[in-house]
Amino acid sequence: MRKTLTFLMIINFCVSTSYAATEQEMIKESKYAIKDFAGQLKSRLMEGISKGGPVTAIQICNQVAEDIAKDVSERHGWKISRTSLKPRNIKNAPDAWEASVLQSFEKRKFAGEDIAKIDYVEIVQKNGQSVFRYMKAIPTQGLCLSCHGDLISPDVSDKLRQLYPDDKATGFQVGDIRGAFSIVREIK
Repeated sequence: MRKTLTFLMIINFCVSTSYAATEQEMIKESKYAIKDFAGQLKSRLMEGISKGGPVTAIQICNQVAEDIAKDVSERHGWKISRTSLKPRNIKNAPDAWEASVLQSFEKRKFAGEDIAKIDYVEIVQKNGQSVFRYMKAIPTQGLCLSCHGDLISPDVSDKLRQLYPDDKATGFQVGDIRGAFSIVREIK
């Protein structure tokens, strides 16, 4: 009996240690994928701003953000997206799990945690399958305010209404949580 119990404890330790290593590796890979996605999107937005200001950047974001997310998702082998409690594009509205995590991010920010370091990981069960879910907060920076702030120029407002009739992504200030990157990956 004692040998069986010891053996089971060793197996449990090995499985949980392996699982933790796997989870840590998936977090590392997720951060890399987010950096890839954010870097490509920011580069394209900066290109738009330099060519024609915020209105051009809005058009570029509308045309390429989804394609960049799809490309990065395919290359990394999981689904990566952006979401927010105040989404610009209704396609990016949070699911129930994401909304709950975003609300916890707001509480953590209010408690003084550095937004740049706020993230969350969980393994959930979906249709009998283990699914790795990871979210990383997106801080609002000064550059974001021309399209997401309180004082948006009339030409930007017009373009936003045209492209995003259900837009809720305004009224932000530097230091707010703009939203989050969200990663979903089935565990095989």
